[in-house]
Amino acid sequence: MDQTIALVAEQLEVGKRTVETARVRIGTRMVEREEIVEMPLRRDDVEIERVSINRVVEQTSPPRHEGDVTIVPVYEEVLVVTRQLVLKEELRITRRSSVQTSEPQRFSLRSEEVEISRTPVGKTG
Repeated sequence: MDQTIALVAEQLEVGKRTVETARVRIGTRMVEREEIVEMPLRRDDVEIERVSINRVVEQTSPPRHEGDVTIVPVYEEVLVVTRQLVLKEELRITRRSSVQTSEPQRFSLRSEEVEISRTPVGKTG
């Protein structure tokens, strides 16, 4: 008489599954703030004075500076018996800068803020 004995074995299955644990809600809202800007304004005034020279010269010379005055020579060729270079005039350019205060200006600046809320989801078996 043969007797059969049942053998029992346990098996383990390892795997992954997706489980929802929480939900996240993301929202944005616009925030507006006011900024006041006060900025000095710069103003340049330029004065040009024409100074007659009418002097014969040998060669041209580049513009030059004397203090805050820029001097730009203006030449003219004159045909006499021989050709001569005549310094006809000089332009004296003076720049004066001044700073003026301006009225404060108001500017509206906008930015977005992010709001995040997390809601847990109940466990399911």
